[in-house]
Amino acid sequence: MRLNKYISDTGFCSRREADRLIADGRVTVNGQRGRVGSEVGEGDIVLVDGQTLQTRSAAPGKRRHVYIALHKPVGITCTTESSVKGNIVDFVDHRERIFPIGRLDKDSEGLILLTSNGDIVNAILRAENKLEKEYLVTVNHAVSQEILRGMARGVPVHGQMTLPCRTSPLGKFGFRITLVQGLNRQIRLMAAHFNLRVKQLIRVRIGPVKLAHLKPGQWRNLTDAELRAMLPGQTEF
Repeated sequence: MRLNKYISDTGFCSRREADRLIADGRVTVNGQRGRVGSEVGEGDIVLVDGQTLQTRSAAPGKRRHVYIALHKPVGITCTTESSVKGNIVDFVDHRERIFPIGRLDKDSEGLILLTSNGDIVNAILRAENKLEKEYLVTVNHAVSQEILRGMARGVPVHGQMTLPCRTSPLGKFGFRITLVQGLNRQIRLMAAHFNLRVKQLIRVRIGPVKLAHLKPGQWRNLTDAELRAMLPGQTEF
């Protein structure tokens, strides 16, 4: 199997992050520096930063990987880098090595998914899957219907127009917005286009998974029904 898949199958990180580790020279195979795209076989010894990796096997009737939904509090950073204070991996402190699927700004809170399965990350995040993400937003000025219609049509962010989305009012100073994109700080920049500053941003849904009654800092395992809804056609998790 490819080296990046071997690393992700251990739960160490996603395949994309594994490629970065390999490119940075932090991975060795049988004592030699690993190469992006190279293959490994049974009996090969793979090290990351000198640490031995072993592919896990699942017990009969049990999931091979971990999938959780976390209510991320404000102040937690969605990174696996242990040098970053308040990183999400240390915050969750799971017994398995997990990493976030996508991101949620440090200044935002709400639902984020984490997993030990690097194979599904790209499948979930692919734009063509159109996985909806729903947010509740509070801003510093009144939000008009004209502003909401403008956001729904699309605004320039990072040199491109955002895709059409759904918006609805939440009181005088708030709105609900549902996106299929995940541009960096997208909602804050969309609001800024209309001279609004986001005071609170909470993600309440990712596809079929809802934040529901999870309080900040709490997490739960995803159900098989949720996983099947996100990954139709896949039978093993």
